[in-house]
Amino acid sequence: MKRKIIQINEEKCNGCGACAAACHEGAIRMIDGKAKLVRDDYCDGLGDCLPSCPTNAITFVEREAAAYDAAAVEAAKKAAQAKGAPLACGCPGTNVKTFARSEGASAPAADAGTGERPSRLGQWPVQIKLVPVNAPYFDGAKLLIAADCTAYAYANLHERFMRGHVTLIGCPKLDAVDYAEKLTQIIRENDIRSVTLVRMEVPCCGGLENALKTALKNSGKFIPWQVEIISTDGRLLD
Repeated sequence: MKRKIIQINEEKCNGCGACAAACHEGAIRMIDGKAKLVRDDYCDGLGDCLPSCPTNAITFVEREAAAYDAAAVEAAKKAAQAKGAPLACGCPGTNVKTFARSEGASAPAADAGTGERPSRLGQWPVQIKLVPVNAPYFDGAKLLIAADCTAYAYANLHERFMRGHVTLIGCPKLDAVDYAEKLTQIIRENDIRSVTLVRMEVPCCGGLENALKTALKNSGKFIPWQVEIISTDGRLLD
C-alpha cells in the first residue's frame, strides 16, 4: 500500500540516537552510528521522531510501504523486555535490570569501612524518558516519581521514599517534555499499587505533578497517590 512514512537522510544524521529513543514502536535503530528505519510495518507514520532530531535529518515521504502492524510492534516490545534488551537507541545503559534489595523496616547498617549505606534503588533505568512502558518490575509495583533535584536536596530520599518502590525520575523543565502520555501508559498497562510523587517546592516542578494528575485521570484507574514537597534547603515540607 502507498502511505506516509518517515525517511532518514543519513548524511544529515549525526548519530545522536534521539530519534531511536523517541520511536516507541522500535522502527528506528542505530546501526553503524547512523539512524535507520529497520521495519516499515513498525512505523505508524505519526512522526514522534521528527522533533527529536537536532539536524532535521528525518522527513515524511509517501511511498509503497507495508501497513503499520500494532500487534507485531507489541510482540517485539514484550520479547525485548523479557530478554532485558537495550532500547532502540543502542545504549547499553538502557538495559532493563532489577536489583535484589532488603526491604526490612530498619535501615541497613552502614559499611564499617566507608560509613556508606547501601542503595535502595531497585531497578534500572530510572529516567522517565528511558524506562520501557511494560518493564517487568512494574507488575505490582509501588511507584515513586521523583524530580531530579530531590535526590540532592533531601538526604534521606533512599530510606524515606525509594525503599520498596520502583523509582522514576525526571525534570519537566530540562527535558522540555510532557510526561503525561508516558506515565499514562505505565499506569494503564501495568498493575501499579500506589504512586508517590516527590517534587521540589520550585514552580517548574509543578509540571511533573500536573503530568501525574493527568496520567492518573487518563488511565481510567483509581490508584492511591500522594505528593511530597522538598524545600530548596533540603527539608520535607508539611
